[in-house]
Amino acid sequence: MLLELCNAVGLHDTAVHAGEWSRCPDFSFWKRSLLELDGLALGIVGYGAIGSQVGAIAAALGMRVTAASAQGQGGGGAVPRAPLERLLAESDVISLHCPLTPENERLLRWERLGTMKRSALVINTARGGLVDDLDLRRALDQGVIAGAAVDVLSTEPPSPDHPLLGARNCIITPHLGWSSLASRRRLLDITIQNARALLAGQPIHVVN
Repeated sequence: MLLELCNAVGLHDTAVHAGEWSRCPDFSFWKRSLLELDGLALGIVGYGAIGSQVGAIAAALGMRVTAASAQGQGGGGAVPRAPLERLLAESDVISLHCPLTPENERLLRWERLGTMKRSALVINTARGGLVDDLDLRRALDQGVIAGAAVDVLSTEPPSPDHPLLGARNCIITPHLGWSSLASRRRLLDITIQNARALLAGQPIHVVN
């Protein structure tokens, strides 16, 4: 999703199929400026199993990775930690990978979006309720931040008048990050393992 925001792959694919490259007098054609990830700062909120893998991929692309510290303090680990407010203010990209809890519902709302860089991008592949949809729409349309890409919404499926459907520079995919055949097979395998372990009196993957 981040690469789509930065490189506008869909926009350029549509333009090429519409004949715009064919009509271009130059071999190189683009609809808008692209954004290179190398050297940009990625702030990860939720540095668990998924967030840490995202960080590893981002680092391989040359990004500077920082994770939000749980208690607003610095911390150890594989990447630097920063309080959430500083992370939002200093990052070029914010990627959400935390669970939705009463404490972090509407984590990204107007007051916090307003502290971010005008060039910043927001990625949400975690839970829709982490973001205030109306505030994100307002921030995008007013140029408070540059763009967003989300695979989740606070209401799924969205109503036809959902605020983000008409937002400026907002990519939305229909909660399909988990839906590859390999992923669904893995989910079924884990479910079977959970059931067998429970029946054997040795439950695994327990969530308290």
